Amino acid sequence: MSTILIVDDEKSMRDLLSIMLRKQGYTVLTAEGGEQAKRIVTEETVDLVISDIAMPDGDGIDLLRYVKQSSPSTAVIMITAYASPKTAVESLKLGAIDYITKPFDVEEIRLVVRQAFDRRKLIGKEIIWKSPLVGNILQLVEQIAPTNSTILITGESGTGKELIAQRLHAFSRRKDNRFFWINCGALPETLLESELFGHMRGSFTGAVNNKKGLLEVADHGTLLLDEIAEMSPPMQVKLLRFLQERTIRRIGGITDISVDVRIIAATNKDLGRLAAEGKYREDLYYRINVVEIHLPPLRDRREDILPISEHFLRKYSVQLGKNLKGFSQEAVDLLVSWEWPGNVRELENAVERAVALERGDEVSRSSFPERMLTNTPIHGSIPVDENAPEIGDGFKLEDYVQQIERSYIAKALERAQGSQKKAAELLGITPRSLRYYMSKFGLKEK
Repeated sequence: MSTILIVDDEKSMRDLLSIMLRKQGYTVLTAEGGEQAKRIVTEETVDLVISDIAMPDGDGIDLLRYVKQSSPSTAVIMITAYASPKTAVESLKLGAIDYITKPFDVEEIRLVVRQAFDRRKLIGKEIIWKSPLVGNILQLVEQIAPTNSTILITGESGTGKELIAQRLHAFSRRKDNRFFWINCGALPETLLESELFGHMRGSFTGAVNNKKGLLEVADHGTLLLDEIAEMSPPMQVKLLRFLQERTIRRIGGITDISVDVRIIAATNKDLGRLAAEGKYREDLYYRINVVEIHLPPLRDRREDILPISEHFLRKYSVQLGKNLKGFSQEAVDLLVSWEWPGNVRELENAVERAVALERGDEVSRSSFPERMLTNTPIHGSIPVDENAPEIGDGFKLEDYVQQIERSYIAKALERAQGSQKKAAELLGITPRSLRYYMSKFGLKEK
């Protein structure tokens, strides 16, 4: 259970925040001023500090400096009744993750706290790489980050889409403002709409107060819409309208609110294919795919596997109190040869498990999961085409699959004598899907 320290000289404010946050399941500590707060941070494990800037025995900025020096992993949110760009920028530069202006909406506090703990999951995770593929991606990120273009990040689960989104924000002109994240596939449609657009009191059962949505709260900042392929058709329409108009209307509201927020979308699915098959709105797809950043799976950048593994080895050796000097050669061979269907997330879990189980002074092969030791693919054995090129240096599965797809599309068009409708029927796909593939592979009508 996460622990939050509330620092404010007003008892009513401490009580209000304590009641609200305890209802959310947090352990809450309170302090009347900076000196008492410093003692608590020194003596207790505190995950998040919410502090007023103006206090009788000093100021919140001084407390912020103390917290970041004595407990760097503790997140800090500043509250002020005298907001100014200078104060906000100073607190963010010193390490605060957010600031809130009084008077504030209790829902806004709840939302910012939740986002703080979501963000905390990513803090300390580095982008570790040696491969040119990742180097090129990071170069592209730094190039497009200062623009306001909408970004689509694609890639398999576990490839680091959230990290790239945060890097885009960190290199952008919005870096001094807020970064928010929401998983579009984790919420039902009605709740997702409320989370994004907000609602007015009485607009539906349970709406007891007015509530700002993420798009409104993230004004002048960045919002990551993760798993955007899971968004329902009605929500796709609403998001499209926002991207076109840059205004929102809360559920039950009658007023349009102008919002300036940069949208980054992420998905592990082929949105272009879904749009071509009529399973996703084409107009929304083109709106969010202004610039696409594709993250390659770990198996396509095997030179990164060992450095990342060593990073996780150091991390979990410290956390679990182990003194491991490295991986055995058999363990290294296993790490580099495994296909990693779960990518970096799977790799981290495997190394954590191995560190926890290892009894020697280096991580051995036997400490890894059984499925890796038997070298059995996750989905079972699949026969390989005898005419396929040899697997080895230079072989790229994705390139080979695309080569096959292009070949069949071209053959179907030739057999159908250029008739897209007939070619689509031969392939068992829709004409729209066929047009998508023709565009993808540069195939023109004859």
